[in-house]
Amino acid sequence: MKPILEIHDPVPGRLPPDLLEAAQPVVLRGLVSHWPMVREALRSDRAAVDYLHGCWRGAPVAIMTGPPEIAGRIFYNDDFTGMNFGRADAPLPALMEELLKLADVEHPPCYYVGSTSVDTCLPGFQADNDLDLSPLGGSDALGNPVAPEALASVWLGNRSRIAPHYDLPDNIACVAAGHRRFTLFPPEQLPNLYVGPIDFTPAGQPVSLVDLEHPDFERFPRFAQALAQAQVAELGPGDALYIPSMWWHQVEALDAFNVLINYWWRQSPAHMDPPLFALMQALLSMRDLPAPQRAAWRGIFDHYVFNADADTAAHIPAHARHALAPLTAEGAGHLRGHLIQRLKQR
Repeated sequence: MKPILEIHDPVPGRLPPDLLEAAQPVVLRGLVSHWPMVREALRSDRAAVDYLHGCWRGAPVAIMTGPPEIAGRIFYNDDFTGMNFGRADAPLPALMEELLKLADVEHPPCYYVGSTSVDTCLPGFQADNDLDLSPLGGSDALGNPVAPEALASVWLGNRSRIAPHYDLPDNIACVAAGHRRFTLFPPEQLPNLYVGPIDFTPAGQPVSLVDLEHPDFERFPRFAQALAQAQVAELGPGDALYIPSMWWHQVEALDAFNVLINYWWRQSPAHMDPPLFALMQALLSMRDLPAPQRAAWRGIFDHYVFNADADTAAHIPAHARHALAPLTAEGAGHLRGHLIQRLKQR
């Protein structure tokens, strides 16, 4: 493994305008060190909890809960018939007080709040703890920078390990309390990560079945190749990490009390569907075709999708291109409706 590229002393709260160009992960040391939340977390866990109490407005949070035996690894159970954790809803202050009580327990149960909207859970938080994402967006009609539409989420709990997975959106992960270790793999390492089911997952995304803490190279021999390409970084309060779209990443919360705020945004129009839908439909309709037919469909996908350009449908009158025309919100709606109708006929 090698260290992730780092930028030190960035402008507080503002992302570099060329961050996305390399499509490589980047650590931004101290990017959110000016946040009041970070300052309180550096004082003590108690101070951080008290600060979050002031931002909370009563909405319960969904918690993943696991016994001490899982050692914080949110994963499947031993025979892959379910998960090794349960789920519960609770007020955030009650959970945080429980985490403080467990701080000195050597093998505590695992409590993990993941991907919870900041606006819902902590509506007062972003007023004083936020990022300027405008360097990553476009411009309005007057040339003023416009930030991309981003979803801010909170991740909170004690020590945990989340298996390598990918996300479709780009991601800025900001450590607000505690420390986190990130291990990243480029998208092309998929064959070496031994990924589990795509439709039966711990938290929505397919995950690697390899335990990075205790990798079984007899069962997963190609994982050694993935490790050779891995990038790793440990972040403390105030640090941030840019994770490009589709990069596999394991996230480990290392302390008894951890808080992370992340921002997700897509570099594509909102009317586009998740590509995973297409993968599932391809499994349903193409994977088990005879080899010559699969090869033919590979050529069709290359022509219409992966190698598509202005010439692909240039021979068709513009008004008659339909699904082959540039995709708009209206066109996406028509195409989606056509697919739904065809599926209903099965």
